[in-house]
This record gives sequence, C-alpha cells and structure tokens, in this order.
Amino acid sequence: MARGGGKGLTLKDKLDGNELDLSLCNLNEVPVRELASLPKATVLDLSCNNLMSLPSDFCSLMHLVKLDLSKNRLQQLPLDFGRLVNLQHLDLLNNRLVTLPVSFAQLKNLKWLDLKDNPLDPVLAKVAGDCLDEKQCKQAAVKVLQHMKSIQSEQDRQRQQKLQAEREMEKKREAEQRAKEAQERELRKREKAEEKERRRREYDAQRAAKQEMEKKTKKETVQPRKPASSSRPTQPLRHRHSWSRSVLRVLLYVLLCVLLAVAACKLTELRRQPLCISIGTLFEDVVAALQNHKTLQNMLQQNSQQ
Repeated sequence: MARGGGKGLTLKDKLDGNELDLSLCNLNEVPVRELASLPKATVLDLSCNNLMSLPSDFCSLMHLVKLDLSKNRLQQLPLDFGRLVNLQHLDLLNNRLVTLPVSFAQLKNLKWLDLKDNPLDPVLAKVAGDCLDEKQCKQAAVKVLQHMKSIQSEQDRQRQQKLQAEREMEKKREAEQRAKEAQERELRKREKAEEKERRRREYDAQRAAKQEMEKKTKKETVQPRKPASSSRPTQPLRHRHSWSRSVLRVLLYVLLCVLLAVAACKLTELRRQPLCISIGTLFEDVVAALQNHKTLQNMLQQNSQQ
C-alpha cells in the first residue's frame, strides 16, 4: 500500500471487527488487492487522503456496505461504480466531482449520500440538495438514485433509438443494395441481348456476303465457257505450227549436213572425187527446187513471223 510518508501499513492492524480505518494515511492510491483479501471489512474509511481517482478494480469490492471517501481530490468515479450493489452509506463530501457515472443508478440499497462541497452540475446539485442532517442525507440518496435512473432510462431510450435507426439504415442499405443488384442484373441482361443481336447481324451479314461471293464465283466460272467454239479452231492451227516446225528442223538438219559435206568437198582435195562432184550437183538441184517450192516459202515466212 503506497503512502506519502513512506511508512509501511498492515491492514490487519487497522481492522477492527468489520471496520477498516485508512483515513489520514496520506494515500495516493487504494490498495485494492489487500482490501479484496479482507472480505470481512464491510465498512471502509478512506477519508482525508490524496486520492485523485479510484482504479477500475475497486468496483470488485462488492462486500462494502459503508464507504467514506470524503475530503480527497476525486474528480470522477469509475464507470462501473454501480457494481457495489451492497453499498448503503456513501460519503463523498469535499471532493472535485462534477457528475456521477450512469451505473450509479444500480446502487439499489443506497440509503445515505453526502455530495456537499463538490463542483456538481447544477441539475445534479439541485437534486442532491443539502446533507445537513440524517434526514437530508437519506433524501439525497433517494433523489439522486431516481435522477440517475431517469438519466439511465433516457440513455437506454436513446441507445434503443440509435440501434433502431442503425437497423433501419441497414435495412435501407440492404434494400438499396438489392435494387442496385437487380438494376445491374437487368443491365447485364440487356447488354447480353444487345450483344447477341449484334452477333446475329454480323452472322447474317457474313452469310449474305458469302452467298454473294459464291454467286459471283459461279458467274465468273460460267462466262469463260461461252467462247469455246472460237477456241476450237485454234487447236489445228497450233498442231500445224508444231508439225511445220518439226519438218523445218529436219530439213535444216539435212541441209546442214549437206552444207558440211559440200564445204568439205570444196575446201579439200576431195572436190575432184566422183562422190564430191555428185554431192555438189545434188546440192545445187535441191537449192533450186527449194527456192521454187511455194509451200516451203510459206513455211519459212510463217516461221520468220513467229
């Protein structure tokens, strides 16, 4: 247990029956753990110390029946102060309290209360009144409990309204979400239908283009067959040209051979031989005959034109 003077203090030495007097001990904090180990101490006096606040676990001392916290520097009580349900007598004289926690309304066994010399909220101060005698302090306990219960009821009502508003807002959001989802589904359905219609139009266009192309191809295939009669006469002509070229090549080959023989007879010593004389005579006759042959002339003329 912390003390301003630094001297140790044994709680059992202070315990007298069910009363534990820790007043004037210059305490800066409450020794909750040690107090919890003394459940017989139902009357606790912590007056005239330097307490500025009570720890939250102080509210676990539910065995307390009478509590004196007067003449400290308490600025507020723990939020769950109402857990001290067995408390009947509470002295908070001369502290720095402005308000009381809403859980104060749960102190259903409270019979005596002193809130004098605190900078209380004007409404709370008017409700508490003066605690100048036993009667006034008992009236203060009753009136303050009623006042705190009304505050608790109002907070509960506001909390319920807030919860109701939140539920309605949640329902509204859910309805909006459902409407949005339905709208999105309808939009997707419409887009899908439009896409299907677009693809159908493209398919029809491609099919029409394909049919048009097939018609055009058939028309182009049929047209070249019409001048078939005009193309037929050209085949004998081509055959005649091929035959004439073959004959011409043979004649030229024979002529070349003759020319080579004639050249050999004229340019060598063989020209006086009877064979060379015969070849020369034959060559002159052939040349003369060829020059007078009209068919060969025509063939030579056609070949030269080609």
